Amino acid sequence: MKLWRPANTITVKALALIWQDDALLLTDIHDDSGRVTGMRPLGGTVEFAEPWRDALQREFLEELGARISLLDNHFVMENIYEHHGVAGHEIVFFCHAHFTDSSFYKKESFAFKDSDETDGTAKWISLDELAARGLELYPAGLAERLECRKSAGNPGRILS
Repeated sequence: MKLWRPANTITVKALALIWQDDALLLTDIHDDSGRVTGMRPLGGTVEFAEPWRDALQREFLEELGARISLLDNHFVMENIYEHHGVAGHEIVFFCHAHFTDSSFYKKESFAFKDSDETDGTAKWISLDELAARGLELYPAGLAERLECRKSAGNPGRILS
């Protein structure tokens, strides 16, 4: 198993917030022993000179073979974190989105290969279920940000 460590640079990510009722499409995050420590929305790294919206759509095509429509409501978070003693620093664009093909909402899980050729699985999970399992929503602070939007009556969700 290849051990992942954060880059020694600031990376720019784009992640999609795709909802099905109260469940968000999330993928597992593992530690070095393979234990699931948390989950995060799908997306990936923005390439040099690539607009973040294009990167997000590219990532979904590459990983799931799916087209997504990006909504207007988006936000940015700075994520400074530590992973196995190594500091990481990301600027993350989050965008509410939905699948253009509604059949994707009928799937319980999605197998995919990440850009580093690691196998991944994404599944629908509510924030309450995530918390009940004792898992974190990454990046840190995202769960609180989504709860604030929900409380304000602006979750940005697409109901299936």
